[in-house]
Amino acid sequence: MSISEKRQCIDVAHPQLSISRQCELIGLARSSFYRPEPYAGGESEENLALMRLIEEEYTRYPFTGVRRMTGWLRKQGHQVNSKRIHRLMRQMGLRSILPGPNTSAPRKNHKKYPYLINKMNIIRPNQAWATDITYIRLRSGFVYLTAVLDWHSRFVLSWEISTTMETEFCTSAVERAIRCYGHKPEVFNTDQGSQYTSDEFTGMLTRHGIKISMDGKGRWADNVLVERLWRTVKYEEIRTKEYESVGELIAALRTYFDYYNFERAHSSLGGATPAEAHFGESASRKAA
Repeated sequence: MSISEKRQCIDVAHPQLSISRQCELIGLARSSFYRPEPYAGGESEENLALMRLIEEEYTRYPFTGVRRMTGWLRKQGHQVNSKRIHRLMRQMGLRSILPGPNTSAPRKNHKKYPYLINKMNIIRPNQAWATDITYIRLRSGFVYLTAVLDWHSRFVLSWEISTTMETEFCTSAVERAIRCYGHKPEVFNTDQGSQYTSDEFTGMLTRHGIKISMDGKGRWADNVLVERLWRTVKYEEIRTKEYESVGELIAALRTYFDYYNFERAHSSLGGATPAEAHFGESASRKAA
């Protein structure tokens, strides 16, 4: 089912179900309900092809910055300059260990918070959650994926797809995680991107009584568990497919995250799955 078809299923005057809940039930990001269907970002076919190459190279070598990426593309025979690659990588939300374009562009008037994770002894679920945004290519465009991850268990509590990197779909993912599992973390970690430093996002965490933690500026490794999740998802699922539509991508990710949470063993968890580490072995499948 396409985004347009899913939009038509939404009853804005429904007496019992909110728009947010209806979107959740049919697998549509709430932010996608309020904006037009196109998700190619107005990019040309040539730029979309470049973005695919950039994404593949970045997945292999996440320390690649604009200058190195530009040089690599030139060696592949593409006549590009650093200004163009800077814009495309920024559009894709890619960030490097080195200084460069990324999703973490803060706004000067937004408050920044200290990094709290390094001061915690995280030994149980729901002590700390984390989130981030990554780019996913489709056959004719691209979208963004956000996920909420439990720091202790690596369990993916929620995820959403959007056509833009706006705050709304980030807050929606967190609210869904709290609503679905009936828990909230003591601390929530993000980068310093404008989505996360916004009053909308920080206010939501504050209302829930959650302490706010943010990566240090340019410190890619501070949110390393989510970065590892993105690499795992892209290597094991996304790079092996060519999605025709957002609906096809959502269906594939729903299957993959179920596998990741309930079947994929982690060496860092002593061979347990994230669900076993989060809920206990006997309760892991029941929690699905």
